[in-house]
Amino acid sequence: MEEIVRAENLKKTFTLSKKQRKIEKTTIGRKTAVDGLSFSAYRGEIYGLLGPNGAGKTTTLRLLSTLIRPDAGDASVCGRSVTKEAYKVRDKIGFMTSELKLEGFFTPDYLFGFFGRLHGMDESLIRRRKEDLFARFGIDKFAEVKVQDLSTGMKQKVSLVVAIVHDPDVVIFDEPTNGLDVLTAKVVTDFLCELKAMGKSVILSTHIFSLVEKLCDRVGIIIDGKMAKDGTLDEVWAGKTLEDRFFEIYHTVTGETI
Repeated sequence: MEEIVRAENLKKTFTLSKKQRKIEKTTIGRKTAVDGLSFSAYRGEIYGLLGPNGAGKTTTLRLLSTLIRPDAGDASVCGRSVTKEAYKVRDKIGFMTSELKLEGFFTPDYLFGFFGRLHGMDESLIRRRKEDLFARFGIDKFAEVKVQDLSTGMKQKVSLVVAIVHDPDVVIFDEPTNGLDVLTAKVVTDFLCELKAMGKSVILSTHIFSLVEKLCDRVGIIIDGKMAKDGTLDEVWAGKTLEDRFFEIYHTVTGETI
């Protein structure tokens, strides 16, 4: 298998504000979100990062996407270092998150062209990609409607297509079905499977066991910023359900029983 993404001993620590310390119920001023995390993902597979809220999943994806820099360690995407070659990494990835907020005044048509030009695409290629993706996701009928007037599901679809306007080799997806209705969620998950069939690499984060079981070839279980278990689904669940295996691992790592 061809290794496409490699994370090596990634570490990221954040300073907590007074409000955050209150929410976390701690007097400690800093929090280690990712703590020595390592894993690999390969071409033509879907790799899932599974863990509870606050485990470090989103921070890990942001590190891989070059949105933030690690305090220690490094990662490579298609052989490019996220710390030393960030701009080259960005050419290879599409990063999608439910937190992405598109400017409501603009239309899907305008935004697709804007992001395509940011990636240096010529107008004919932008037009072909737009025709294909807008038709695939049913955006074509809403191409000239302002984002602020679109439904939540349609906004999510627009966010997805602008993230992959440049046909990236690696698609990084933070909570791909978060906040979506069942129909839109089905469209998104089917498309992730299509990307895999095209030889793309998909890395997603989730706390939903059924999503991992349905989509993923390999899974990494993250607890408190550390990789607790990593491997194929068969290797990780070891003859049990993924849910049972997760809570078994969680108890072993934290000592807590859920």
